[in-house]
Amino acid sequence: MDIRVEKTRKSIVNAFLALRARKPLEKIRVKELCEQARINKSTFYDHYQDIYDLSDTLETEVVRSVIAGLSVPERLLQDPESFTRELFLGYLSQDSLIRILFSGNRSSLLASKIEIAIKDMLFEKFPAYREDPAVNICISYSVYGGYHAFFENRRYGDPQVIEIVGRAAAQTVRLSYSR
Repeated sequence: MDIRVEKTRKSIVNAFLALRARKPLEKIRVKELCEQARINKSTFYDHYQDIYDLSDTLETEVVRSVIAGLSVPERLLQDPESFTRELFLGYLSQDSLIRILFSGNRSSLLASKIEIAIKDMLFEKFPAYREDPAVNICISYSVYGGYHAFFENRRYGDPQVIEIVGRAAAQTVRLSYSR
């Protein structure tokens, strides 16, 4: 990639993150971002359709990074505690970006995007699971429930919360789906 393009992209992203840390996504204007990034509006539009496209692009990058830490997606069904640990270590590796990008009315989007990505990974490897209600419910419950429990209870310490959420995921799988 051309170094000028990369510098421009970094400038846009840094300006966006600085603005997003202070205000909701819907309050950020392209003009304001361009002033902070020191670029023209046309330059912004060369890279992104609008503010929402930029945000979605960054959110997707965070999700890919979190998912990259999942070495074996079927571990969710075989060893839910280890899977949960890997997933939450992925969350922790992106913690500052998650707090910025998925704040406010976008907070539920992370779990949704993570669930879709996990299902894509798992169903690519095991297509028969795609229509299995127990598998789909376990994934949804583990991702959404674990995500909510983790982010709502971090005051107890990340390691302890991850361990408890992992045990809860294991119990969920044992109760609803055993292979």
